[in-house]
Amino acid sequence: MQKLSAQELLAQYIEGQRDFTELDLNQADLFEANLQEINLARSNLQKAYLPYANLTNANLQEVEFQTAQLSNAQLCQANLTKANLQRANLSRANLRYANLREANLSEADLQRADLSFADLSYANLSHADLRRANLEKANLYQAQLGGANLFGAQNVDLDRAQLDASTINPNGYRQLSGEE
Repeated sequence: MQKLSAQELLAQYIEGQRDFTELDLNQADLFEANLQEINLARSNLQKAYLPYANLTNANLQEVEFQTAQLSNAQLCQANLTKANLQRANLSRANLRYANLREANLSEADLQRADLSFADLSYANLSHADLRRANLEKANLYQAQLGGANLFGAQNVDLDRAQLDASTINPNGYRQLSGEE
């Protein structure tokens, strides 16, 4: 995996390059970076600092984003299939129409995130904080929501999601035993 600094990445992006697969950008500072349509598939962005970054239409498949700061980031229509976002801060992030199929979002902060029309099928959202998130028309088929906090979440359809007794529903109540 090639190591690249944030400055080198931004310079090459400005010159028109978009393919940056399998890069090591661990702890990179990309605050407010405009990286629309970038391809960072299978890259390491653990602990990266990306608040207010624009990653619209980005290919972020299988990216390692553990504990990354992505608050207020634009991730509209981003492909985050199988991405690892464990303990990432995605509060107030725009994830409309994002593909998060099979993504690991366990313990992620998704407070007030916009996940409308996002594909979260088979995603791991265990112990995620989804308070006041917008989940309008989000696909939660087989999404793991054990221990997740959905208090105040909007437009949620949990019919096909996997819940347990520790899941906090949008109304603030825990899942009744025996219900799924």
